[in-house]
Amino acid sequence: MDRLIYTAMSGAKATMTRQDALANNLANATTPGFRADLSAFRAVPVRGDGLTTRVHSLEATAGFDATQGPVTQTGRALDIAVKGAGWIAVQGLDGNEAYTRAGSLAVSADGTLQTPGGLAVMGDGGPIVIPQDAEVAIGSDGTVSAKVGNTPPTTMGTIKLVNPGPGEMRKGVDGLMRMQGGDPVPADPLVKIASGAVEGSNVNPVASMVGMIGAARQFEMQMKMMQTVESNEQRAAKLLANNG
Repeated sequence: MDRLIYTAMSGAKATMTRQDALANNLANATTPGFRADLSAFRAVPVRGDGLTTRVHSLEATAGFDATQGPVTQTGRALDIAVKGAGWIAVQGLDGNEAYTRAGSLAVSADGTLQTPGGLAVMGDGGPIVIPQDAEVAIGSDGTVSAKVGNTPPTTMGTIKLVNPGPGEMRKGVDGLMRMQGGDPVPADPLVKIASGAVEGSNVNPVASMVGMIGAARQFEMQMKMMQTVESNEQRAAKLLANNG
């Protein structure tokens, strides 16, 4: 009966992990540029003498869904959306380079071009700084131009756009993408952006809701299996007591 306990226990734990991923996806269904988390599990035998018949569920590296989200035209000068594959380089809270698709940019009080989360957008020479009260324009290659009053536009830098393979990246708890080895990626001139547009989340709310319902029912089934094991053990103990 302990074999069934191992199966039910590990299955319930895996189901809870999947439920967490689905809940996080649903919570970010309206987050610009969000990439849905994927969860996958595989059965692994428990190592040890006498335990070869026991198995438990182990989370497999599934990563994230790299499908592009819907693009909405906003007409706002600081809104950008990456066309096709590619990422916008930003400076993470740890000071290292990270990548995002969230293109609803803004200018901070000190003039730094930043993401909705307040992270500095990386340019060819570091974070891009915009002059006070400047009219900003962003080209398809990421070139940022600023115009103050009647003066001619001045190039303030070029947004660093990269395009590593999805398998080379990992998603952090902060929602940002980073390279597996942690090293920065060189800029890719082939990556282009659309100005005046924002890419939305690629989460399918209906599919996430259905998945959460399915996970909840699966968890209930695992709990019932464990209750069945407990009931069978009580009956077996009673039979052994009567025979003794």
